[in-house]
Amino acid sequence: MAKVLQDPRQNPDVILGNFEINDPLVTFSHEDVVFTYGSKWKQRYYTQVGEDYFVFPAQWDVQNRQWRRYYVRPGTDWWVEHYPEDQMQRPTGPLCDGCHSVNYDIYTKAPTEWNVGCEKCHGPGSTHNEAPSPANIVNPARLNTVHADDICIQCHSQGKPRQTPHPDTGVYYDWPVGYEPGNLLSDYWKLEAPHLGEETFTHWPEGSAHKNRMQGNDYVQSQMYIKGVTCYGCHDVHGTEHEADLRAPGNQVCLDCHGPQSQAGPRGSVSYHTQHLENSQGSLCVACHMPPIAQTVGDINVRSHTFKFISPTQTERYGIPNPCTSCHDDQTTSWARDALQGWPQFSPWRVAQ
Repeated sequence: MAKVLQDPRQNPDVILGNFEINDPLVTFSHEDVVFTYGSKWKQRYYTQVGEDYFVFPAQWDVQNRQWRRYYVRPGTDWWVEHYPEDQMQRPTGPLCDGCHSVNYDIYTKAPTEWNVGCEKCHGPGSTHNEAPSPANIVNPARLNTVHADDICIQCHSQGKPRQTPHPDTGVYYDWPVGYEPGNLLSDYWKLEAPHLGEETFTHWPEGSAHKNRMQGNDYVQSQMYIKGVTCYGCHDVHGTEHEADLRAPGNQVCLDCHGPQSQAGPRGSVSYHTQHLENSQGSLCVACHMPPIAQTVGDINVRSHTFKFISPTQTERYGIPNPCTSCHDDQTTSWARDALQGWPQFSPWRVAQ
């Protein structure tokens, strides 16, 4: 989180893209880059023109180690029609920096701090810094679950401001201007909603996220959210050694609440529940309940956050990928449906026969 934006002038090694590749997409050099954005799935490159920043129209696919075009096409994100087609005429201030910095000022076009710093989640901290007290800082653990999750959803969601364009500047912003931790996000931000039965840029026809940065859109539909499980119940944003900064490795973070002996857990062992070998990929909870179906760059997807099992029948009906044939990619949905019927505690209602 604290390294989403990095300055290559301070540390040249943060640039991951291979500028030795002769690619016509790359019309800039190391020296033109003032910030890098991202390092896990993709890396984009900021440059400064006057008082504004812009993202070059080429991005580095970290997983596949290749250059890809960076350009938001017409008819995709809602804001595209309000900006020129030229990528270098789309400033990051209104479109990116509200989430990639602390306290971005829409009037001065400057933040208090580049990156997702402490105040992004804990609110203004100068008073707390002078006289530390629980009373003068926002602690998400002391908020109700809706307000606590809003802190994460402010950036991990697709939507638009309640007031657009902004009444003072006339600018179209793609982040919740004015929101601070502890506020009710829905007063500032409308989540992009699915059109059930229709595949859109943002959603699959059954309502799951189709693209990245929609964890919040998914999560508010989930039973986890309804039951009051918070984002920080599974993730530690201050960092861990585990994948996705989970609080525990592998299945442990799930089994802490969904163990075989709990009402919310599977009956029997994990391998009995999954019908896969105990230490296999198919016995990971996320393999079936958080399949990677939201596109981030190229053929790289991130995991769904609805926790719903997507059945083979839903693939036939809606075109949304299911975890069975996404893994067993040499098999058909009919094969997967027939196989599931032989599983113990098989439910025809849940598998949507």
